[in-house]
Amino acid sequence: MAQKQDPYEGLAEVPSFKVTSDDITHGGTMPQAQLSGIFGAGGADESPHLSWSGFPDETRGFAVTVYDPDAPTPSGFWHWAVCGIPANVTELPTGAGSPDGGKLPPGAAQLRNDAGIAQFLGSAPPPGHGPHRYFFTVHAVDTDALEMVDANSTPTLLWFVLSGHTLARGTIVVSYER
Repeated sequence: MAQKQDPYEGLAEVPSFKVTSDDITHGGTMPQAQLSGIFGAGGADESPHLSWSGFPDETRGFAVTVYDPDAPTPSGFWHWAVCGIPANVTELPTGAGSPDGGKLPPGAAQLRNDAGIAQFLGSAPPPGHGPHRYFFTVHAVDTDALEMVDANSTPTLLWFVLSGHTLARGTIVVSYER
């Protein structure tokens, strides 16, 4: 199956900054812990550690999204979305995307992903569907409160609002297939 476009093509270009992880590697394969147990891929639905640096000085906050543009839907699949991360937070630990969100910083909110649950949902592409890419993106934003976005919002609404507030973004892309 042909891969869909990069999800950031066609959006206003913004500078990039460095995102690193102790758990995933840009261009690498999704590790077992980040596969989905909920969707039967044998993983733990554990969000990876993410750390970022080099973002603009005027950054007022961050959002983190995980998106699969290769899912067999017209709109891809949102695996995780977090907004309201304060500007002084530059790292999320492994497991921050747990159902209780206990490792997220105060003020941060997990949105419901495309499975309808507010937590990180690991990779679980349909068997035989080919490789899927997962875009782990940290968005540096120009505000500490994104209007219209709260814990009941969808990741798509978050992304729409981010389009007008993103100063820069950094991304790690990993892949997985069954």
